[in-house]
Amino acid sequence: MTTVDETRVEPSGPPIPEHAGIWGELGELEHTLRYVDVPLDGGVVRTRVLQAGTGPELVLLHGTGGHLEAYARDLAGLARDFHVTVYDMVGHGWSDLPDRPYTIDVLAAHLVSLLDVLGIDRAHLSGESLGGWVVAWVAAHHPDRVNRLVLNTPGNIANKPEVMARMRDSTMAAVRDPSDATVRRRVEFLFHHKEMVTDELVNLRRRIYSRPGFVRAITNTLVLQDPQVRKDFAWDPAWVSKVTAPTLLLWTSHDPTSGLDEADLLLGWLPDALLHVIDDAGHWPQWEKVGEFLDVHRTWLLTGQEPS
Repeated sequence: MTTVDETRVEPSGPPIPEHAGIWGELGELEHTLRYVDVPLDGGVVRTRVLQAGTGPELVLLHGTGGHLEAYARDLAGLARDFHVTVYDMVGHGWSDLPDRPYTIDVLAAHLVSLLDVLGIDRAHLSGESLGGWVVAWVAAHHPDRVNRLVLNTPGNIANKPEVMARMRDSTMAAVRDPSDATVRRRVEFLFHHKEMVTDELVNLRRRIYSRPGFVRAITNTLVLQDPQVRKDFAWDPAWVSKVTAPTLLLWTSHDPTSGLDEADLLLGWLPDALLHVIDDAGHWPQWEKVGEFLDVHRTWLLTGQEPS
C-alpha cells in the first residue's frame, strides 16, 4: 500500500515571506472577481467587484486613488465570518472613469446603486480614508442600508488646509508621473513601516495611474481637496449626527492625516460610537496589522462589543 506523506515540506534557501504577493493571499480563498454595470445618474458605471465568504454582508471601501487590492491581506480572514464585497469606486482602480466630479454624494450614490445591483439590502460598511467618509455619508443619508460602521483612519476631520494640499500634491504628482519613485513615495505615505511597501503594490498602482483618462479621473477625485467644493461635504455635526448606525472609529498611532484629537471630534458628533486605536501602524492598518484589523472587525461587527 502506498502512503502519502502529508507532513509539510520545509523549503531550502531563504524562508518563504509571510506576504508572498496578492495572489498568495487569495490562493486558498474561493472568490469571484467580475465587472457589474451600476446605474448612476442616468448612466452606467462598469464596476470591478470581488466577493467571497458566507455570513453577514460586509462591504469594504478603499481610499483616494485606491483599489480593491488594498484589502488583499484581509479577505481570506474576513471571509470566514462574512460575505465580503470589495470594489473599485467610480473613478478608481479598473472601474469606469466618467468625466464628472466624484464628490461624496456621487461616491455614496454609486455604493447604494451597487448594493442594489448585488441584491444586498443592508450591510456592515467599513471604509478606509476616503472610503470612511463615503460610508459615513451613506449611513447618514440611507440609514436603512447600514447595520454597523467602521470608519478606518477617515482622515482630516478638521479639514486642515495643509493636509488637503499634501494629499492633492502627492497624489497628482504620482498620477502625472507614474514612475517607480513618485508612485512609491505616494504609497509609502500610507505606511508607518515603509519597508512593507512591495514592488507589486507599487507597480499595480503604476498600471492603474497609467490608464487612459486617469489624470482626468484623479482630478475629478481631488476636487474634494478644494475647500470650496469640500464645504458641502466636509465632516460636520450637521450631518454626522444623523448617523444612527453603531460606529467604531478605527484610528492608528501614526496616521499621517489626522491625530486622536480629530477622533475626539467625531466621538462628540456621532450618537453611538467607540474608538479603537491600533498601535504601530499608519494609514493602512488593514495591511500593516492584519491580525488586529481582523479581530476588531469580528468583535465589533459580530458582537457589538468594544474590541480589546
